Amino acid sequence: MLRAILRDLASGPIAVQLRRFVIVGAVTAGIQMALLWTFVDAAGVNYLIGATVAIEITIVLSYVFNNAWTFQASQNTGVSEYLFGLFKTNLVRGTAIPIQLAVLFALVEWAGILYLVGNAAAILISGVYRFVLDALWTWG
Repeated sequence: MLRAILRDLASGPIAVQLRRFVIVGAVTAGIQMALLWTFVDAAGVNYLIGATVAIEITIVLSYVFNNAWTFQASQNTGVSEYLFGLFKTNLVRGTAIPIQLAVLFALVEWAGILYLVGNAAAILISGVYRFVLDALWTWG
C-alpha cells in the first residue's frame, strides 16, 4: 500500500501538481525567509510578528503563482472567482499560520534554534497541511 501511494506521488495524477506546488512553495519560502530577515534584523521587529506579516505576504504570492501554474487546469478566472479563490486560500493558509508560528516558537524558545532555521522547518511542516487543503478545497 505504501509503495502504491509513493508511486502515485511520483507518477500518478497529482504528481505534476505536487511538483509544481513544491517549486512554488520553495520560491515563496525563500521570499518569506528574506522578508522575515528584513523585518527582524533590519527593522528590529519581534520574530513572531515579522513571521506573521511575511507569511501573509507570501500567502498572496503563493495564490497568484499556484493559480497561474500549479492548478492551471482548474484555475480561478474572472474577477469574482479569482477573489473568492484568494479568500479560500487565505482561509486554508490562515489556519496554517498558528501551526507554523507554534513550530517556530517551540524551535526558537525551547530548542534554542535560530529563528530563520526554525522558520524553514515550520514552513516544511505546515506545507503538507496546506497542499492537501488547497488541492481539495481552493482548487478542488
